[in-house]
Amino acid sequence: MTDLVITNANLVDGSGAPSRMADISVSNGRITEVAPVGQISRGSRRIIDAQGLLVTPGFVDIHTHYDAQVSWDPMLTPSSWHGVTTAVMGNCGVGFAPAHPDRHQWLIELMEGVEDIPGAAMTDGIDWQWESFPEYLDSVDQRNYVIDVGTQIAHGALRAYVMGQRGADNEPANADDCVNMARLVEEALRAGALGFSTSRTPLHKSKSGELVPGTMVDPAELYAIADAMASVGHGNFQFSPEHVRVPIEEWPWMRELAQRSGRPVSVNLSQTDQSPDLWRSVLELLTQAHIDGIPIYSQVAGRSIGIMYCLEGSAHPLLFHPAYAEVQNLPMKERLQALKEPARRERLLNEVPNDGGLFQKIVLDKLDGMWLVDGSDIDYEPRREDSIGGTARRTGANPMQLIVDQLCSNDGNGMIYAPFFNYSYGDLSMAYEAHRHPHTRMGLSDAGAHCGAICDGGMPTFMLTHWTRDRTRGPRLPLEFIVHRQTRQTAEFYGLHDRGLIAPGMRADINIIDYDNLGFDVPRMAYDLPANGRRLVQHGKGYTATFVAGVQTVDNDSFTGELPGRLIRGPQR
Repeated sequence: MTDLVITNANLVDGSGAPSRMADISVSNGRITEVAPVGQISRGSRRIIDAQGLLVTPGFVDIHTHYDAQVSWDPMLTPSSWHGVTTAVMGNCGVGFAPAHPDRHQWLIELMEGVEDIPGAAMTDGIDWQWESFPEYLDSVDQRNYVIDVGTQIAHGALRAYVMGQRGADNEPANADDCVNMARLVEEALRAGALGFSTSRTPLHKSKSGELVPGTMVDPAELYAIADAMASVGHGNFQFSPEHVRVPIEEWPWMRELAQRSGRPVSVNLSQTDQSPDLWRSVLELLTQAHIDGIPIYSQVAGRSIGIMYCLEGSAHPLLFHPAYAEVQNLPMKERLQALKEPARRERLLNEVPNDGGLFQKIVLDKLDGMWLVDGSDIDYEPRREDSIGGTARRTGANPMQLIVDQLCSNDGNGMIYAPFFNYSYGDLSMAYEAHRHPHTRMGLSDAGAHCGAICDGGMPTFMLTHWTRDRTRGPRLPLEFIVHRQTRQTAEFYGLHDRGLIAPGMRADINIIDYDNLGFDVPRMAYDLPANGRRLVQHGKGYTATFVAGVQTVDNDSFTGELPGRLIRGPQR
């Protein structure tokens, strides 16, 4: 007698193989049999008829920043709204362990500045039941979640713990510092960390403007950490780069680190408007590295990375206009009334602030890169001619009127989409090519981060809807390929060999999806973090069922209340 049989499934099993009709049996949290329809004869306590539905492995998201959220949110949304059954956190050099007690607020402000997670929410929500990294893992391990979580040790916290203020200030590490950091990385990996992360981009700063510890370090410090990883024999080295520096300045130490550690190096890759073709050079370097047997990969997003401008968000065009600054701290209802006042509205629409050209540079010169978001849908591959700038030229409308009216619409919840990475060509052709490269990996959803500006936690759903079903502005990608990209491929990348595949013996992490009706809501601002903290959220639609280790966690887009998710400690056989 099995626990569950899913019959008549249109199975895309995660391997990349063609879809097929199949029945799947599950017992004790594992898949026990996958067979042609009608050939599983044993009885079952429960049978689900998946006729007309898509069945896939649960998605494995390797870049989520849930390091604080695991302290208070067992549901780990938004990932669990979008078919994710395993999430990896501890990315980009920011995290909360190890941590001396007098560094708690400093670490919160570091995370707040880099990842735009409300500091008050973290102050209120983190319980700090740890000092060392193994103790942090123990704290996470005490809790139950709706999905599995794994984590990495972050360079920022590590450096400040070992070196104190010298580490926080990005001063050079001495030999003893390097030995101590390597020792703690080895300790973290042996306790169950999945890797190590750092940041080398000046974009990543604390709330007070400090660079993330590790941004400017000499490669010798990183080699000490690589040696610790080699000693343990597992773990990924993930980092966020200054993109223009990767092909020349960063590549030599990346090759050396990957060679001496034997572990994968994962570098974030995005297209910037300043160097729109640089990504091609990085892909060429990846190809050569693998020819040479060196495991370097690039982690890429599924679409453009863009800001959702709204009046309740961290950024929007009116913030840079004095006529708005005068009323920006009013409650929303009063603020909207003030923005209707004829004199103030006239200033917003027609007055260019005397600010040395700042408003011109970051608002008026960017009109061709902003799109009005329809209240019922959002286009993630919009055309230039439909931008605010294009619409103004075509219709003769004042572009600032379009901006003001949109942001004030829907009771102040109107939104404008402004891509800033991966959209230099005015389409998603860069993402298309990057995903087809054999040495890139799907990531960068930042599901638990950038709460007031970016809403990309729904990227797993987007990968299915846009790339395999809905795209009209270029070639699509095969469904089997996209499922493989965010299941078996991401799982194996972090050594999680027990998941991401529908096959006998594998964990029963399974999605049953109404593929024809799969989609998501328009992003909206919610105040559901501790201390009434805000975040942009986007719900998925079309998840008929999600199972984690054989336990159903989602039923027709709603949680069942079950919490089978646990901390992942190290590689999984």
